[in-house]
Amino acid sequence: MAERSFKSEVVKLTAGVGEVFTGEGILAVTKALLQSGVAYVGGYQGSPISHLMDVFADASDLLESLDVHFEASASEATAAAMLAASVNYPLRGAVAWKSVVGTNVASDALSNVSSGGVTGGALVIVGEDYGEGSSIMQERTHAFAMKSQMWLLDPRPNLTSIVNSVEQAFQLSEASNTPVMLQLRVRSCHMTGSFIAKDNVRPAMTVGDAAAAPVRDTDRIVLPPANFLHEVEKIEKRWPAGIDFVRENKLNEWFGTEHGAHGIGLIVQGGLYNNLNRAMEQLGLADAFGNAQLPIYCLNVAYPLIPDEVSEFCRGKSAVLVIEEGQPEFIEHELNTLVRRAGLDTRIVGKGALPRSGEYGAKVIRDGIAQFLREHAPSLARADEVADPLPAAVATEIPGRPAGFCTGCPERPIFTAMKLVERELGPSHVSADIGCHLFSILPPFNIGNTTMGYGLGSAGASAFKPAKGENARRPISIMGDGGFWHNGLTSGIGNAVFNKDDGVTIIVDNGYSAATGGQDILSSRARNKNRSTNNPITKAIRGVGGTWIRETTRTYDVPAMRDMLREALTTKEKGPKVIVAQSECMLNKQRREKKAKAAALKAGQRVVRERFGVDAETCTGDHSCIRLSGCPSLTIKPNPDALRQDPVAHVENSCVGCGLCGEVSHAAVLCPSFYRASIVANPGWLERTMARVSGAVVNWLQAGAERRRAARAF
Repeated sequence: MAERSFKSEVVKLTAGVGEVFTGEGILAVTKALLQSGVAYVGGYQGSPISHLMDVFADASDLLESLDVHFEASASEATAAAMLAASVNYPLRGAVAWKSVVGTNVASDALSNVSSGGVTGGALVIVGEDYGEGSSIMQERTHAFAMKSQMWLLDPRPNLTSIVNSVEQAFQLSEASNTPVMLQLRVRSCHMTGSFIAKDNVRPAMTVGDAAAAPVRDTDRIVLPPANFLHEVEKIEKRWPAGIDFVRENKLNEWFGTEHGAHGIGLIVQGGLYNNLNRAMEQLGLADAFGNAQLPIYCLNVAYPLIPDEVSEFCRGKSAVLVIEEGQPEFIEHELNTLVRRAGLDTRIVGKGALPRSGEYGAKVIRDGIAQFLREHAPSLARADEVADPLPAAVATEIPGRPAGFCTGCPERPIFTAMKLVERELGPSHVSADIGCHLFSILPPFNIGNTTMGYGLGSAGASAFKPAKGENARRPISIMGDGGFWHNGLTSGIGNAVFNKDDGVTIIVDNGYSAATGGQDILSSRARNKNRSTNNPITKAIRGVGGTWIRETTRTYDVPAMRDMLREALTTKEKGPKVIVAQSECMLNKQRREKKAKAAALKAGQRVVRERFGVDAETCTGDHSCIRLSGCPSLTIKPNPDALRQDPVAHVENSCVGCGLCGEVSHAAVLCPSFYRASIVANPGWLERTMARVSGAVVNWLQAGAERRRAARAF
């Protein structure tokens, strides 16, 4: 199976009341769901919540014993639609996905469930992928929570707070008949810690119980005239109920001094609390345990704000600094409104002291607080500046590490073939897609003009109709197998067939959803006892009317990839052209094979490892092999020939033996300097004898070469 195993982590989920649970943040969320009596769980994988989906997939026996239903959803929209189970029934359900990109996909179902409201607790766990560790556009989930009147929790980054927030989210949802979103930043998901566990709870009503006793309430369906009353119900009933629950159960927290002698205070999003405390510690205003010298109002509930709590905190203060990450400054705007409504003169300071955009790390917050203090509490401002942990001069010398393909990635030869065809036919407009293949936009390939979303590579090229005559040039679109099954089959291939588009689509088939951790999908070749796999992509394409289809099961065959792409771009046949390029993700393949080889070595068995190298005597120093493959294991080293100045290509020990470098050299007619070697561990007596003989012959030949080189030098 391609999926990473979390069997050891699953054992932790059985912890009972009073036991200390230790692990990552996302694993703590998984345990919290089981402790809260969740009846069903769904979601779509993506950083930083992939682990939650993977752990649930490996916990099938435990879930079955608790009568908890779990599904790995086809998309975020599928997951969000699962929440329909909580509309009419007292079922606690949770779904999860990656940040705003997932919420965008799920928005139709979420708008409907938030309009009609819920009976059971409905929880949406969002991996808030914002900041420098993100791979997506920089937007916030906060906007969607405001738009659809869904409450948004943003717990402090420690496991106890996160676990408590899960249980409180279900209670808040049930008290206000409103879906609740739980926002977890990347660092919160992967931080480690501990909390005191409770027993897992079997749901009071299971999905099977609900299916056996159907309940129908037309007032909950978004259809006239009920839908006109939903907005009124949201504002006049659910909103006050939600605010009352948050206030009465003290979901938000207060830290530091009660009032503060300097007439100032800090309001912070819960997820930023740890960074705030570190910043204050550097300024001498707090210790490592959170004992602060200023009043702090921590918003574990980022939406809605609680008017009574806001006015109570701001009363008597001349200025309050709001630490709100990202744009627009929703919280700052709302605080200004609430403070004025309360008749207070407190000045709300936010983006004036802090950057208008970007991630709020400890340094950013520290500098913002320092500026705030200079303007509003000069007596607290430090005369000395805190030195940055890494001097600028040193930072400039650290080499950049742009994202790129892994060593041996089977997607690299696809783009090598595209560059070779580009040399012959000229450049084409390339519509990229979400996934590892998006790294092709960076050097050395520099391929890709736009990317519009997951599975939308083909759709992103739909407006480009080839011109007639000599200027005809077909657009090329890229799509991964994960994106294909997510929505690319309908919005991309189906759309192209229906509209008789004449573009070329390359579907990169890794065998599973490689970019999100190796989860199995419909076309996976693995045998998965819990899911249906081995459903070919080509069969699905033919099912929606595609006819021009080519397939390769070895992307490392660069000449074949080149010829296939050239044919697609030059054939006189009209309609969409689809190339399905298959090869297993090398990262997951190595994870599996390294374990098997290590076990074989330990058992004294014969193990063979393929390695490639460059003959320094033959290498011309042109380095086209590096420019056309970009493999991280390809580098340069000094030329051993004193009469040649150009460094020669060199293959480092990180080589995984995929053979791309040799394939590129052959396909591009570069040079014959690459060789392949088989490294044998625990060889037999015959192999050892042949190796000794071969080594002796090679040494004799090399000695002759050295003598000839020395003679040329004189």
